[in-house]
Amino acid sequence: MAEVISKTSLFLGACGNHRLVDDFSVSPVSFGGFGGFGLKKSFSCLKLNNQKPLRSEFHGKQIVFGDSQTETFRRSFRSSSITAQTTLRIGTAQKWWEKGLKENMKEISSAQELVDSLTNAGDKLVVVDFFSPGCGGCKALHPKICQLAEMNPDVQFLQVNYEEHKSMCYSLGVHVLPFFRFYRGAHGRVCSFSCTNATIKKFRDALAKHGPDRCSLGPTKGLEEKELVALAANKELNFTYTPKPVPVEKEAAATPDSKPSFPVPLPAMSSNDEKTLVSAGR
Repeated sequence: MAEVISKTSLFLGACGNHRLVDDFSVSPVSFGGFGGFGLKKSFSCLKLNNQKPLRSEFHGKQIVFGDSQTETFRRSFRSSSITAQTTLRIGTAQKWWEKGLKENMKEISSAQELVDSLTNAGDKLVVVDFFSPGCGGCKALHPKICQLAEMNPDVQFLQVNYEEHKSMCYSLGVHVLPFFRFYRGAHGRVCSFSCTNATIKKFRDALAKHGPDRCSLGPTKGLEEKELVALAANKELNFTYTPKPVPVEKEAAATPDSKPSFPVPLPAMSSNDEKTLVSAGR
């Protein structure tokens, strides 16, 4: 490329004071000096129309912009890059189950987190929402669940993504979506059901029934014993649980002085007794 420009420059320099009006093409020229960024600019047709003598100071050397021009280009490129990245980040579609979440809504990431969230809830009502990203009913119901969560700030909503926790949902016996389970203090699970937009009244009724303040006696129960055992037995889950000992009824222990009881035989009847029975029968 430099050779072509050099020859062109020599040709222009040799013109002296002659007027030159001509059309000619110059091969693409590579401009460097942008800190590793190459800028190629092609001149398909260069027409000389000025009447003044042409003199060129370019003799096959690489064209390098000055420091101020280079810095201006770098700033412009950096600004364009940041703008493009920001545009891509903003343009990324938000997942539907992440939209409209309230402060009392949380997505569960493991079986241990689910157990701990239920145990640490105390007397607060906890609603476990089992959903799937590909479930149309779950997606349609999500905005209403968010509205109900906003209207009931004292209720804790836990979201369980079925696609990410299939094994855990199987151990908990969840086989239909959307599915909800309500837990409250020492009572543990108080209800469970599936509902859609058409049957949202079932959800509202459950909130009205189990949502009012109450004082439950005893420690928070959370998941049922059989559910905890099922989670611990699932080798795909990193969850451990020691089953509670089953109380055994104590049998009355035999004392050393006690004697085994045997049936007492009836005394033998005498001949006079037999005669009496015979006469009585007549």
